[in-house]
Amino acid sequence: MAPRVVVVEADGGSRGNPGPAGYGAVVRDPGTGEVLAERSESIDVATNNVAEYRGLIAGLEAAAELGASEVEARLDSKLVVEQMCGRWQIKHPGLRPLAAQAAGLVDRFAAVRFSWIPRERNRHADGLANAAMDAAAAGRAAPAEVEPPRVVEPPREVAGPDSAARARAREVAARAASAATVGTDPATSPASWEPRPSFTATRLILVRHGETPYTEQRRYSGRGDVPLSERGRAQARATAARVAALAPSVAAVVSSPLSRCTQTAEAIAGALGGVPVRREDDLVECDFGAWEGRTFAEVREEWPGEMDAWLASTRVAPPDGESFTDVAERCRRAVDGLCRAYPGETVVVVSHVSPIKLVLRDALAAGDGFLHRLFLDAAGISVLDMWPDGGVAVRTVNDTAHLSAD
Repeated sequence: MAPRVVVVEADGGSRGNPGPAGYGAVVRDPGTGEVLAERSESIDVATNNVAEYRGLIAGLEAAAELGASEVEARLDSKLVVEQMCGRWQIKHPGLRPLAAQAAGLVDRFAAVRFSWIPRERNRHADGLANAAMDAAAAGRAAPAEVEPPRVVEPPREVAGPDSAARARAREVAARAASAATVGTDPATSPASWEPRPSFTATRLILVRHGETPYTEQRRYSGRGDVPLSERGRAQARATAARVAALAPSVAAVVSSPLSRCTQTAEAIAGALGGVPVRREDDLVECDFGAWEGRTFAEVREEWPGEMDAWLASTRVAPPDGESFTDVAERCRRAVDGLCRAYPGETVVVVSHVSPIKLVLRDALAAGDGFLHRLFLDAAGISVLDMWPDGGVAVRTVNDTAHLSAD
């Protein structure tokens, strides 16, 4: 017997925006939370928004195949939800055909209601999407299944037939179908070697903090608030002069809240004429848990199995610590927020080795092996341009010309 009402949860994303991408969709029984269908697929290169639309389309197609008549579609993409409800315009030409396809599917049901949910309530679809992204980055097919989260969201009542919502969906389809589909969305436009104008991009000057006593002693330094050493303070001053020469006009200096970063950020802000330093918790270093303050050799000796597992997968955390997958998620959130807050401007970002490596990995659409092959010096500078349509250009990696060789 076909279900009358189903819940569709969908998500999508990319490693780099644009980069290796994937989506996931789950169809549930609203009464029991039982999974009725799963869909996921890797996409070679796409933006986050394209992947999110592809996830919604796959979920609606699965619901139609099950014979459902009503759907509650839940996504953690505010953009897709607002555009499908007709409240936001579809500005990027590359999204218009996808919105039209989704709207056409909506019209096949008696009722569809769209709602935004936080990512933690979309964990199953998010897991499918992340597995597909990992597969895309590794050049293999997406895994067939992802273990669902242990906690199933309590069932929610799905609204009855909603002719107004269906009318909005048809309106979205009409607008999308009538719009030109040739544009600058990198997910749909041909690749090009032509340089892009930097003045339209948000430029991020990524600075690793100066040295601390733990740096010289080769210790894991995560959430512990270890201040700069004397050498680190000298590095911060040299870095400040270099940044001021690179970017005389800076909109903001944003820093991890730990003192080794804020000390470095304050030196840079002073060289820029007193730009205020804004703290951003999402830029803090990885939590190394039980390994905090231990030397690399001590950890290798006392936790050999755990270290091997940690080095083999970004999804594995140190004992009582945080995985690089989790660090990457909050770093993406921080970078997205900076691009929204400072369009077309230059922002200095002072952070730690792990967050900066992860930001550069995503920017270069690289695999996880990149994290172990890239070396970032204390007080090194990397420069990254990000355009509103998802375009990315990495201009400098680990510039240390301003530091003394001793």
